[in-house]
Amino acid sequence: MKYIILLGDGMAGRPLKKLGGKTCLQKARTPNMDRLASEGVIGAVRTVPEGFEPGSDVANLSILGYDPRKYYCGRAPIEAAYRGIKLGNNDVVFRCNLVALSDSVKKSSSVMKDYSAGHIPTAEAKKLILELDKKLGSKEIKFYPGMSYRHLIVWKNGREKIKCTPPHDITGKNVSAYLPKGSGSGVLRGLMGDSFDILMSSAVNKVRMKKGLPAANSIWFWGQGKRAGVPSFKSKYGLRGAMISAVDLTKGLGVIAGFEILNVKGATGYLDTNYEGKAMAALKALKRVDIVYLHVEAPDEAGHNRDIKAKIKAIEDFDSRIVANIIKGMKIFKDYRIMVLPDHPTPISIGTHSDDPVPFVIYGNDKIKGSGSKTKAFSEDICRDKNAVVIREGHKLMDFFLKCG
Repeated sequence: MKYIILLGDGMAGRPLKKLGGKTCLQKARTPNMDRLASEGVIGAVRTVPEGFEPGSDVANLSILGYDPRKYYCGRAPIEAAYRGIKLGNNDVVFRCNLVALSDSVKKSSSVMKDYSAGHIPTAEAKKLILELDKKLGSKEIKFYPGMSYRHLIVWKNGREKIKCTPPHDITGKNVSAYLPKGSGSGVLRGLMGDSFDILMSSAVNKVRMKKGLPAANSIWFWGQGKRAGVPSFKSKYGLRGAMISAVDLTKGLGVIAGFEILNVKGATGYLDTNYEGKAMAALKALKRVDIVYLHVEAPDEAGHNRDIKAKIKAIEDFDSRIVANIIKGMKIFKDYRIMVLPDHPTPISIGTHSDDPVPFVIYGNDKIKGSGSKTKAFSEDICRDKNAVVIREGHKLMDFFLKCG
């Protein structure tokens, strides 16, 4: 049996007046997901346990079969695992976004203009992070470049119990109320303030501003934690896996689960990602592994940007360029199952994640009990369908996917 999970990050949402009371998922043309929903097993799953912030880290950890209440360690340690960053027992790692602010955080009027600094290219971002490490790094603080706007710092013997806010939650807001708070937070605020002048004077940002692009003029810390550790997926389920993603977070989850990490050329984490390349890499990987987790970030990014047109396009591209190719390509295997779902909603109306249940569909060429739902569309309506399977604890979805039938 071959298994594949197709994950459209943040694909679900809430009704919008501009769409006549429909969500982006309902408005998008998705014939391939609709077909799976009409022939497979439909369900609703709560991927974020009560009391947890609704993030991709918690949600994807759940979907992989790990209970966040037992194994969650923070976003940054998961990304550090992918980057191969060795953490000591007392080291704390923070996510370090490059963002575009209206002014330094030292100014009380500073506003979060863009949490991604215009989705700054990785090559440009790397130069900025290395420059910050040279000027602000120390024996205690080390900067590590990642992808696009997503980077890390490691604080040796640092403070973990600091209240931090994800920058994508405060787009357009004055940042003064959202700066790090708590014991040790002064260190982080100092670094954030000092980063502004360094970044504004960099050659990279001078070129960006000449081109009319937003300057990546500040760093922003969040998602902290200590070293990650979970039992391997193979020891838990007896299956060998592979992870395909453009972002360090899901790659890091793959690393700690013991998955093979497949890096696809042209995978960007946004609308211009290499959809077909991801689909082909997944089908090729399934010839040697048992399960592939294929993650697409674009719908989530569009949701954070509150861009209705972009989110609909991202969903339609996911359907026509990922799901369609996988449905066709899986036919080479004797027995297979496909599961399609979002990890969490990213509603346009709020521009950030919510913890609402999400729809899923499981389709297989074997006889799965409950298949043939007769629903006509893959959308949030599945969560209210009386025939839908309801899974209230997200980490139990993997067991259902592997064993249903």
